[in-house]
Amino acid sequence: MDFTPLIEKKRERLAELEAAMASDGFFSDPKKTTEISREYTRTKGVLEDWARFEQVTAQLAENRELARGDDPEMVIMAEEEIPALESEIEALEVKIQYALLPHDPTEDRDAIVEVRAGTGGDEASLFAMNLTRMYQRYAEGRGWKIEMIDANVSDVGGYKEVVFKVSGDEVFRFLKYESGVHRVQRVPDTETQGRIHTSTATVAVLPEAEEVDVELRPEDLHIQATRSGGPGGQHVNTTDSAVQVTHLPTGIMVKCQDGRSQGKNKEKALQILRAKLLEAKIQEEAAKYSAHRRNLIGSGGREEKIRTYNFPQNRLSDHRVGLTLYNLDQVIEGQLTEVIETLQASEMEDRMREAGMA
Repeated sequence: MDFTPLIEKKRERLAELEAAMASDGFFSDPKKTTEISREYTRTKGVLEDWARFEQVTAQLAENRELARGDDPEMVIMAEEEIPALESEIEALEVKIQYALLPHDPTEDRDAIVEVRAGTGGDEASLFAMNLTRMYQRYAEGRGWKIEMIDANVSDVGGYKEVVFKVSGDEVFRFLKYESGVHRVQRVPDTETQGRIHTSTATVAVLPEAEEVDVELRPEDLHIQATRSGGPGGQHVNTTDSAVQVTHLPTGIMVKCQDGRSQGKNKEKALQILRAKLLEAKIQEEAAKYSAHRRNLIGSGGREEKIRTYNFPQNRLSDHRVGLTLYNLDQVIEGQLTEVIETLQASEMEDRMREAGMA
């Protein structure tokens, strides 16, 4: 496909954005400032990728010409460089195609991640802890920041449920595929007969909502202080710092007890509530997507079994795209790149077909 017309539109748009950013009063509207700044960064990035694409394409053509020449040394040198140039062109083409698709504004957002133990008792809580650590290590590898919001620890040291925020560059774009039911098959430490047990944990990844996305009217909220519970030391167990917020129109309830300050817990609880309400709005829009994309991204619903972690066979299977890997020991330590890139590629192919770019 010839991307030149689309690239020209991007150049025109970049000039418009630069003019907007240089205008008086640009910083007077924080929401608009953020939106324009993000679009400017994305637009500039795709134009830089296009410039590199043209440069490497020209270099590849030159190398192929040299490879047909009469100088043996030049032929060898040119042929040695061709595979790397072809590989870079292929990667750039995919990146440019993705950038030219209609932009999903939530992909730029930070994410709030909820991990809850499902069926399987103590083993499920330990698996929830494993998943949490997997995401934390993946985030660290990408230079993202993790902030714990709330945690309910089980008697065996796992997580009955845990909520944390991930901040960084395009967090939701990479983590959005994790929503759904994760199933683990392994022999628990407490199993004396060596039998494999199956347990589950549920994951919900929500794009962080800004105040302008969701209006929280005071009359729609029921806020109460409650006594913190669970492991965490004497302070957590003896204060009324925990906050429970109920959104009356929807019945959504959020409780936060991780912080020692009641005010801080209220702030975090409202942050989670906004994300949940934004997710509900997004699900309404998701009905417009193709069936394939709905299945791929997931609805955040707890009923969707998306992945199996089989420890005896060191096997990970993602059921949405038929991906099977035999490096579970590495994936569970945070090496999620191959899994996420496969899911992204599948979604991109579908979105390109919808946009008529395939």
